[in-house]
Amino acid sequence: MASSQSAALAETYSKEFVIERLFDAPRDLVWKVFTERDHLMRWWGPKGFKMIVGKLDLKPGGIFLYGMQAPDGSEMWGKWVFREIVKPERLVFVSSFSDKDAGLTRHPMAPTWPIEMLGTATFIDQGGKTKLVNRVVALNGSSEERATFEGNFDSMTQGWGGTWDRLAAYLATLQA
Repeated sequence: MASSQSAALAETYSKEFVIERLFDAPRDLVWKVFTERDHLMRWWGPKGFKMIVGKLDLKPGGIFLYGMQAPDGSEMWGKWVFREIVKPERLVFVSSFSDKDAGLTRHPMAPTWPIEMLGTATFIDQGGKTKLVNRVVALNGSSEERATFEGNFDSMTQGWGGTWDRLAAYLATLQA
């Protein structure tokens, strides 16, 4: 029987995508809106998308399953499977596209997108503000999937930037 350490060593990764942002909110609040379902329902996702379903079980092995509605009315599903939770400092999770039953699916518009990605969100206290650093790698992807992932860093920067804009706006409403 393989140990979890040897299983982790067997994983393969792409180059790392990193995006960070300084939020004008205390770390405990940023953590809270990132780890509680009712808050995620109000801000999670790219600009123009609306959360329609969110189920969250915040524990190692637990999942965040979400459904979003695109501006054209189509639905897109995704999930995170949590590997590590260090409140209020770090979340480590495997993210993927999914169906409404949490089954893995391919990216709806990019058939060579990796099936799974490993993400680490780090929440850094900076004197009443919070620096959020998100690191993502393609997990166990084929060479074609890794190339697709690595070739889309610019579009990922745009997508995550829009999501972070929504988070910043939502945080502002909580502190008004």
